Amino acid sequence: MGVAICSKIIGSCLVKNIYPSPSDMYRSWRLRYKRPPPGCKQVWRPVQRSTPAPVALIVPTMESFNFYVNEASWSDEETEITRKGTGVFLPNLELIQNDQKQEENPVPIDILPDDIHERILACLPLSAIFKASCVCKKWNQIVHSKKFTLNDANFLSEKTWYFMFTSSVEPVGYLYDSGLRKWYNFELPFMVHHTWHIAPSCGLVCFMDDETSKEMYICNPISREYETIKNPPNLGFSVYTALAFSVDQSNSKYTISVIRSIQSSDDFLLWDVCIHVYNSNEKTWLTPVMGMTMHGWRPGDVSVICDNVLYILVFCTRRFDFQNSHGLITYNLEKMESVVREELVIPAPCVLTCGRLMSVQGKVVLVGGIGRQDRPGVIKGIGIWVLNGKEWMEISRMPHKFVQGFGELDDVFASSGGGDLIYIQSYGGTALLVYDMDKRQWFWSQRCMMHKKFPLEIFSGFCFEPRLQYM
Repeated sequence: MGVAICSKIIGSCLVKNIYPSPSDMYRSWRLRYKRPPPGCKQVWRPVQRSTPAPVALIVPTMESFNFYVNEASWSDEETEITRKGTGVFLPNLELIQNDQKQEENPVPIDILPDDIHERILACLPLSAIFKASCVCKKWNQIVHSKKFTLNDANFLSEKTWYFMFTSSVEPVGYLYDSGLRKWYNFELPFMVHHTWHIAPSCGLVCFMDDETSKEMYICNPISREYETIKNPPNLGFSVYTALAFSVDQSNSKYTISVIRSIQSSDDFLLWDVCIHVYNSNEKTWLTPVMGMTMHGWRPGDVSVICDNVLYILVFCTRRFDFQNSHGLITYNLEKMESVVREELVIPAPCVLTCGRLMSVQGKVVLVGGIGRQDRPGVIKGIGIWVLNGKEWMEISRMPHKFVQGFGELDDVFASSGGGDLIYIQSYGGTALLVYDMDKRQWFWSQRCMMHKKFPLEIFSGFCFEPRLQYM
């Protein structure tokens, strides 16, 4: 029967001078009897071709795209006739064309629960969170809510940022995001001068103007929240003052220490030391520790609190003793025990200039310029040391190419550290050098857009951990 039908098709085509192909015969049979001819079967066979032919599907409601079926096609394989199929068959594909004039109803974002909003915002970088707070009122309320700052902000632990400012009449400056390596225009809620004492710890920064102001500030630069505290009573004219600040997040408290040094007599070797300690839980200054007289040493303006121990950088008052120009004394804030005897002073690792103490990775770190033996006031490099027991262990020394990058770098420069990073900046320019304690690498920050307005303008700065919560 199949042979008879095929012969009829061939006969009709011969009359018209058209020779049918086997596929034409196969399609005619399928259209008439709705099944394959006898002796034929339908198979799926991959087709080898250099470039697949695309089928463009144009949907009005979205961008154009191409749909491909790579290296395969539907084809027919007969028992006696070999044929290579080239068509593409897309089963169960249906395109519904929407009317372009039909407007889609927007889905309001308020239908999502607040927990989903908080999780979305918590995945953003800290700088992007404040931009997201300007999108809508709901996000603004979530970002500034206590629940978000206390719970979700714990996942936003980032590397320390650096705020650079100059001696201007406005509390403005530039904030460096070390994670994204970007600078932002930034403004503090109050005026800060480069002569102030500044001590950061765990997202909070303590500011003290010991000369003209009677109050100090405890501020979160990111949220711009701050509170004022009265300065400790000054029992006399102090020649040198040092500030240290430490935050205990587990107990939601902070500790402030102010060290004042007064020359006890006409003898330059004798100095009286007074230590004031502020407890945030009691919101008062404790009874100052007085009566400590140091012989041959005096505290300066550098101190730090690490693991509830106060470390004070002291200077040698003996003339022509350049080899032991700096030392370190400790004061236990829990046991109220101090070390002021000369034999217990921890000597500095070398002849230092512009030494700074900081708490990095839970350790006491010393950063300072390495002075020359013949000319201690002239530095030949900058080193970083970590206190191990009662000895200093050198971690790294600034490569010479970075020292040259500062330009005219003398013995006056600022350094601040926290988390994993240490920042070093010359007072005479905006060049900012960063040292990563984890990677043991030196690198420059992105160039700051701040410029000098007059030749003797002084630049300063400090680093802090960016956090949303105040405590």
